[in-house]
Amino acid sequence: MSRRIQEFLLMVIILSFTLCQVDSQHKASNTSSAYSDSYVLACGAITDATDVRGRKWIQDIKFLTSPDKSSSEVARSQDPSLPSTVPYMTARIFHSKATYRFHVSPLFRHWIRLHFYPSWYKNLDPANSFFSVTAGGFTLLHNFSASITAQALTQAYIVREFALTRLDSGALELTFTPSPAYNGSFAFVNGIEVISIPEIFHPVSMIGFSDKNMETAHLTFQTMFRLNVGGQYIPATKDSGLSRTWYDDSPYISGAAFGVTSEADNNVSIKYPYDEFRYIAPYNVYRTARSMGPNASINQNYNLTWDFRVDVNFTYLVRLHFCEFQFDKVNQRVFSVFINHRMAEEDVDVIAWAKGRGVPVCKDFAVYVNGRTGDDQMLVSLHPNVRVKPEYYDSILNGLEIFKFNDREGNLAAPNPVPQLVKAKAELQQGTTSKLSSHGSIIGYVLGSLVVFGLVVGLAVFVKQTKSRTDDALFRIGGWFPINGSSGTSKSSSRSSRISNLGGFHCRHFTLAELRLATDNFSESSVIGFGGFGKVYRGFIDENTKKVAIKRANPSSEQGVHEFLNEIELLSKLRHRHLVSLIGACEENDEMILVYDYMGNGTLREHLYSSENPPLSWRQRLDICIGAARGIHYLHTGARYTIIHRDVKSTNILLDEKWVAKVSDFGLSKTGPSLHITTVVKGSFGYLDPEYFRRQQLTDKSDVYSFGVVLFEVLCGRPALNPSLPKEQVSLADWALLNHKRGTLEQIVDQHIRGEINPQCSKHLAETAAKCLSDHGLDRPSMGSVLRNLEYCLQLQRSFGEAKDLIILEESEDHRT
Repeated sequence: MSRRIQEFLLMVIILSFTLCQVDSQHKASNTSSAYSDSYVLACGAITDATDVRGRKWIQDIKFLTSPDKSSSEVARSQDPSLPSTVPYMTARIFHSKATYRFHVSPLFRHWIRLHFYPSWYKNLDPANSFFSVTAGGFTLLHNFSASITAQALTQAYIVREFALTRLDSGALELTFTPSPAYNGSFAFVNGIEVISIPEIFHPVSMIGFSDKNMETAHLTFQTMFRLNVGGQYIPATKDSGLSRTWYDDSPYISGAAFGVTSEADNNVSIKYPYDEFRYIAPYNVYRTARSMGPNASINQNYNLTWDFRVDVNFTYLVRLHFCEFQFDKVNQRVFSVFINHRMAEEDVDVIAWAKGRGVPVCKDFAVYVNGRTGDDQMLVSLHPNVRVKPEYYDSILNGLEIFKFNDREGNLAAPNPVPQLVKAKAELQQGTTSKLSSHGSIIGYVLGSLVVFGLVVGLAVFVKQTKSRTDDALFRIGGWFPINGSSGTSKSSSRSSRISNLGGFHCRHFTLAELRLATDNFSESSVIGFGGFGKVYRGFIDENTKKVAIKRANPSSEQGVHEFLNEIELLSKLRHRHLVSLIGACEENDEMILVYDYMGNGTLREHLYSSENPPLSWRQRLDICIGAARGIHYLHTGARYTIIHRDVKSTNILLDEKWVAKVSDFGLSKTGPSLHITTVVKGSFGYLDPEYFRRQQLTDKSDVYSFGVVLFEVLCGRPALNPSLPKEQVSLADWALLNHKRGTLEQIVDQHIRGEINPQCSKHLAETAAKCLSDHGLDRPSMGSVLRNLEYCLQLQRSFGEAKDLIILEESEDHRT
């Protein structure tokens, strides 16, 4: 018997014995540790404590090698999205290098989970915290800023999980080192978990090198994603012994092609192929799945795709979990797996792999993500295998995990992410530099000036907020003031009355408790989008009978109280088929939350470019443009006073389940009896009216200009701004007008629709869009005129389609004759 087999058998025996011991101890004393050498620490806590799920966290002080080099602090404020006060409201602070020491078994890997809540601790600003973390000779984090990371991910707290390789010494040293590159920098941690795990990772083949296996025994991994595909959130207490958390996969699905979810019938039992397989994933992962749907013809024309952002220049292990509980024969459902557009597995037949129905199986793939192209995207796609002609053209997936391997230097750390607002400004500044070099380009001037203006305003806000933070401990992180403008907390009744005064009986008042219940306590698995105001969650209200979209203000957002109240006041008075409907709002505990009807097909932009969605037909695009135009026309003429949207763009045109277009996001809108409103310039780069920027005179024609850009987006299938293109093509407005003037516009029309468009229709629509982009507002048509032109375009397209159908019919009859 080989030495490796002996070690494996010994490990299984010890693990089985340990599990039996711990299981009985858990039942007797409710301990939170999975194995005898596991540790769950509430850092900075002065007593042992239990979190809201009943998990016990112990004090960390006795595991520090030099306790005198640290301090214990309590967070100044509690973010409402924290899952529990334990372990996040206490922290261990380090101003110099410090080490935790744990005695661990050399036979097992260990999860290391680090919990961070970047709040103020006494007078310590989380923005000044940069540090490194090492363990077992591996660098887990380097120059890490929990504050920047939380801002970029729009999260209140951060959890980092690593699977540390076995340590022959039996001693795990976890070291925190403040960065020497920043004066006054400090390290902190709120919670530490060290959990023993069996060896659930095995040699894996690299995509493109199927004949070579990559050994994993001496590698350390970082968990990047862990998804219960087609199912719900699974907390650590419901995992199969390894205290993992499994998240809903829907926020990661690329585009609107969600497929369908299913769950195994009660008469289908999940049978692990061998006992230790339960550590791979819990039963609940294999009882649910996402497939493509029943329509074979549709399934053959799209990929079911998940989209992830990862760190470049690392190798990743992609683990796919399968369990077939609908079919029981070979060749009923066969499909292919692609990772980053490369074939990972051509013939996936789960029944053939698992040898039976209800039997789980997992498959690992290794892929290197190259940073030379600057692409930090990882796509995992499934597509029916039509070559083998299965009974059903479909695919299925039950679970998905992505782990990052350490590099050759033992490093797992990556740079801190860039917050989206900072990233957008940097990209636009780069784009406008080339634009400003072209002679007389007004859009380049607009963009460049706005970036500078934005940076100046941002600096002023930052200085003001920093002063506010140090002056008043009651202020929220990021200078977020209480809604009512006082330093205290207003009563619930006063908040309700303000919403009622603004929205009347059209705006329902929700309590914070109701919305927590609707979103599973604002779970990350419920997030369906992000915006300037904050995150958007999918939720269910009225005893789970009504699906809604819930938009929650982000304390670090540039939009705030004014936009929140403005949206309530406007949308409560407006009811139109082509305007998104506001159901209600919540203003409680300094929270600002808006509740809308759910839009099942997302934004218009998601169906035009940069997604895996099937391209919209030209007829669909026309219908959507007409619907949006009707909504904007109603704003301009249908209410008592003119309402100027001020942020018309393709991401603010939403599509419901029946593809009806609805204009959304009225936080920046202006209302007044006059058509000319003097106001600070606001809007989105690429859509901004140059006359509005020059004169700071907002009119309804500013919306017309922005809608003209949207029309060219729909026609050309590209974004309003693309800094990666040559300078004359960066701005879609400039590029489309130039091609329209040259008579070459058909060359930049979206290739997906070129064969569908009536040339007369496209010509008339291009002329309408070009007039919308006139430099002077007086030369632009009204939205009513734009709407009539679009309806005429639809008539032209219909007649063109009917003529084509008639020709096809005549040719068919001639052929039969």
